[in-house]
Amino acid sequence: MREAGLELVRQNHAGAAELLRQAAREAQTPGSIELDRLLDDQKPAPPMTDVFVGEAKRQQTLAALEKSTSPAVRELLRTRRLTNTHLFAPSGSPAGQAFDAAVAMIGFLIDNGNVAGPLRDSIQAAAGSANRGGDTEGLEAILLDYLSLGQRLNEDQAEVFVNNIQDAATLSVLAEEARNAGPKLPALFAAVALSGQPGGVASYLSDFNQSGLEDLAASLRYGSGGVTELVKRHERLYRAGAAESRAATGLDGFCLRKPQFAVTLKCLLYFLGGFFLAQAAHLARRAPSARARPLEIRGARYAREVLFAMGFLLVALLVSEPFLAQGGQKLEMRLRLPTVGGAVLAGVPHANQVRTIMNHSTLLTLLLFFVLQALIYVACVVKLAEIRRQNVVARVKLKLLENEEHLFDAGLYLGFCGTIVSLILVSLGIIEQSLMAAYSSTSFGIIFVSIFKIFQLRPAKRELLLQAEDDTVEIEAARSTLATMP
Repeated sequence: MREAGLELVRQNHAGAAELLRQAAREAQTPGSIELDRLLDDQKPAPPMTDVFVGEAKRQQTLAALEKSTSPAVRELLRTRRLTNTHLFAPSGSPAGQAFDAAVAMIGFLIDNGNVAGPLRDSIQAAAGSANRGGDTEGLEAILLDYLSLGQRLNEDQAEVFVNNIQDAATLSVLAEEARNAGPKLPALFAAVALSGQPGGVASYLSDFNQSGLEDLAASLRYGSGGVTELVKRHERLYRAGAAESRAATGLDGFCLRKPQFAVTLKCLLYFLGGFFLAQAAHLARRAPSARARPLEIRGARYAREVLFAMGFLLVALLVSEPFLAQGGQKLEMRLRLPTVGGAVLAGVPHANQVRTIMNHSTLLTLLLFFVLQALIYVACVVKLAEIRRQNVVARVKLKLLENEEHLFDAGLYLGFCGTIVSLILVSLGIIEQSLMAAYSSTSFGIIFVSIFKIFQLRPAKRELLLQAEDDTVEIEAARSTLATMP
């Protein structure tokens, strides 16, 4: 950030360089003696809104803008005749200085070439629609966003901050974040300025509104490349402990260059770890007795070990992934609040509040219960196949199936336990309320157990019953034959 700060000073943006210096100090990055020397001699400029609210500066700027050749500026100046505004008092009213200040500020930035073309066209379209009798809320929203930024940034800071903003939606999100940033405002400014991607930063902050600004601030210690990479990947930033950081330092570059391969390798290692644990448990058990040896089926234990490894992989991912079990942070509703004057105006929804039943936590819970029930189902199928292949008579196989009834009903037991535990956690306030997630455990258990018992266990028992009856007939025939022999 030192080089970026020096470049801003050379471009006569000392205020912007000062914000970068504050962000660098907060991120604990190495300072620059030359930058400190240049900025320590600079007198801080007042916020842009304070300047344009003043009568003399406002009227001087409006008079100069009357001579502008920009169609957007001319259209914007005509909005001062509006009388049907919602958020602002009309320009001609006694309280119209806020509206005039916003128009003067935006016109000044447009005339100096500090507003990107697409956003300039959006401002012109919103002003033209309002001037033709249309709704003024779109225009007033833009005015309010600029005033909000102007309250916190001086002229050269605002020029750098808004220079690459391409649309009104990005402007709105960044203005809202600036209103709520507090002491983190330098980090927000640095993220926008260093990345050169205001849209990407706005999207990141919208999707991770609780931790996004903290993550962006933490990425600043890696310079513009760190911020750009974080915005590009659009993922939360994980902060490892000191010991973990030392252990992973050698793998950071590899994971950064080959993320898909690294995740695949991680899952494979977890799977192999579970498989080897199951192998160790098998080798540690006592050898089967001579009576039980006919029940041993070659290869059946490998199927059980693979199932255990899959369950181990699922648990390991849930425990090791820091954000997998956490809910989404996407901001669903924003309110626009007045930033100038003393009037309290009604908030205008920035985005419709989206109420969704299937949020991130619910989907994750459904997936977890589904996978667990599927693993139990496969375990039951493996056990059924193992019994059918054992070298014993059909009558013994039927008895062995009866002995496994508790295993075959394990899906129901797990389903009931999952529902009860979920409801207890909801009642204690540990997790968010979601009856769908709670009852899904029992529902999946009923579905999987019903499928197994109706379509697999029932036909297998029917076949074994017929086979046992045939065996009985053969035995009776043999006995009769032996009885008639002299």
